Amino acid sequence: MRSGFVAVVGRPNVGKSTLVNGLVGSKVSIISSKPQTTRNVIRGIVTRRENGEPIAQAVLVDTPGLHKPRTALGERLNKLVYGTLKDVETIVMVLDATGKMGPGDKLVAERVKESGTPVICVINKTDLASNAQVLERLAEASEFDFDAYIPTSAERGDELDVVADEVFARLEEGPMFFPADAVSDQPEFLTVGEIIREKFLDRLRDELPHSLVVMVQDIAERPNGSMAIEALAIVERDSQKGIVIGKGGEMLRIAGTEARKELETIFGTKVFLDLRVRVEKDWQQRPQMLDRLGFEGS
Repeated sequence: MRSGFVAVVGRPNVGKSTLVNGLVGSKVSIISSKPQTTRNVIRGIVTRRENGEPIAQAVLVDTPGLHKPRTALGERLNKLVYGTLKDVETIVMVLDATGKMGPGDKLVAERVKESGTPVICVINKTDLASNAQVLERLAEASEFDFDAYIPTSAERGDELDVVADEVFARLEEGPMFFPADAVSDQPEFLTVGEIIREKFLDRLRDELPHSLVVMVQDIAERPNGSMAIEALAIVERDSQKGIVIGKGGEMLRIAGTEARKELETIFGTKVFLDLRVRVEKDWQQRPQMLDRLGFEGS
C-alpha cells in the first residue's frame, strides 16, 4: 500500500480547487472567480484501486492562495500554506496558463523549491490559453527545475489522469489514512458553511466577498428525516449587510435557495435552511473572532 499527503499550492485564482475536485471526482472545495475563495486547508482523498482493492491513497491538501496579506486573516492563510509544505510527501504547484509568471508565482516557486519536497508543476487553464502561452509558461517554470511539468485544463478534465499518475508515483509505503470510499475529511459544519458562502461570492462586488464568512450554528435531523440548518452570514459593516440581504431580500433568498438545493443533493433529503445576516465589525482583524470562526492561528 502506498500513501501520502500532497499539497496543492499557487497564487489565488489559478484553479487549485477545480484541480482538487477533478482529481477527487467529487466537489470537496468551493469554486469562484474571486481570489481567496479557499480559506481553510481542505483535504480531498483519492484512492486508487486494482481489481477492486485499494492499492494507494493520496490525501490532497487544497490550500488558500498565497498572497500579500492585508489583514490578520490573510496572515493566517499564508501561514497555513507554508506550514503545510513541511508535512507533505509531494507538492503540486499550479500556474495559470493565461498569464505570465509574475513575482507572486515566483515567490511560491522559490518557497516550494526550498522545501526540498518533490514538486509537480501543473500549467492550468490550457482551454483558455493559446499554444504559445502554454509554451511560454512551461519555459518560465522550467527555470525552477521541478520534477514534472503537466499542462492541463482542470475545468475540462484534460490530463488529470497524468497528474494523478505523477502524484501516485511519488508516494511511499504507508497506511490507509481514510476509508477507501471517503472523498474528504472536512467537518459537516464547515462543508455546509462553505457551500452557502459559495452562492454569494460571484454575486458580490469589490471587497465584499472577502468580508463575508458563513458560520453554521446548528444541523439537526427532524423526526421525518429532513434536515434543519441554522446559519449566519457574517459581514464587517452595516452597508455590507444591506448588500448581502439585497433589495427586498432578493440576494439572501436566491443564495439561500441555491444552497438549499445543493445541500438536499448532498444529504439526500429535504433541507430547511434558516439563513440570517449579522455584522461583526472588522472580524478579519480580530484574532478572537478568527478563533471563533475556526481559522487556525500560527
